[in-house]
Amino acid sequence: MRKIIHADCDCFFAAVEMRDDPYLQGRPVAVGGDPGRRGVIATCNYEARQYGVRSAQASAYARKLCPGLIIIPPDFAKYKAASRQIRSIFFDFTELVEPLSLDEAYLDVSDSPHCQGSATLIAREIRARVKAEVGVTISCGVAPNKFLAKIASDWQKPDGLFVIKPDEVLAFVEKLPVGKIHGVGPATRDHLNRLGLETCGDIRSKTVFELAAEFGSFGPRLHQLARGEDNRPVSPARQRKSLSVEETYAQDLPDVVACRNELPALLFQLVTRLKAIPDHYRITKIFVKLKFNDFTQTTHEQVAKELSLPVLQTLLAVAWERERLPVRLIGIGVGFIDLRDEIAETQLDLFDKELLPE
Repeated sequence: MRKIIHADCDCFFAAVEMRDDPYLQGRPVAVGGDPGRRGVIATCNYEARQYGVRSAQASAYARKLCPGLIIIPPDFAKYKAASRQIRSIFFDFTELVEPLSLDEAYLDVSDSPHCQGSATLIAREIRARVKAEVGVTISCGVAPNKFLAKIASDWQKPDGLFVIKPDEVLAFVEKLPVGKIHGVGPATRDHLNRLGLETCGDIRSKTVFELAAEFGSFGPRLHQLARGEDNRPVSPARQRKSLSVEETYAQDLPDVVACRNELPALLFQLVTRLKAIPDHYRITKIFVKLKFNDFTQTTHEQVAKELSLPVLQTLLAVAWERERLPVRLIGIGVGFIDLRDEIAETQLDLFDKELLPE
């Protein structure tokens, strides 16, 4: 039985800003773009969330929800420095660390000799050291697999620790709302609910064949996760070929104009995630994926050396013209080469400048 920890910093960018400026303590704070230039919120603290402020929200709308909201431009150099400190702490307990972003990672501590081999004690020690040495809080989930560990880390946020023991898995998962399953967005959740499936326990009433008939290739995965099963290893040395973000919308986007209006928020998310990618990766292409309301999907890509909102808009327009139907999901992403393994014919710069959407 594996011992997996999912560690996730609490409102990381905002937490670093509050750490460095005591004036911000107790006040609603967000990190994001200028409200006057169609900026987007990257993250916000819990004081701001009480007003309904959320990440990927337009900064101007967030300011309407919370007139006293303090919006700070992102300082990625500072966040990366804090992230390196936190990752160094992780490596003090195990070499099996799989970073997901600047502020979260999976750790496999199954064979760790630290803290008498107790994953719970290791998670407690990590939380204490991150708070003392980095000055931010981190929530941890401990479980026998990655799926459950990620759910557990969110269970008692902020600054929390939640443990799912092996003999508790089936009882815990049985009552878990389907919306908590990784990969289940609002549209899939609504689809499940229409079938009378509100919890993972409900999903267990369906055979793998019935789920595959309703949800295609995701059906067998639902069948596994509803039973708390997840055999994915923690992969510290995986090589990236691409990075993307996507959003499934509660209401279908009716036309290409509505789709285009969603691109700045998606671009902000993608640029934020790209900041965590090592410098030896270089962009070779940009792509846009659309899933229409009839569940057909298409992808259009272009060779490119850097991200560009105008290029994304062009790719989106071409992709939408293929079906000209309302859109339920938009994804954008980039393809990479790894300069350690590939011969680059030209010198490419991943970030010559900040690429945050205006």
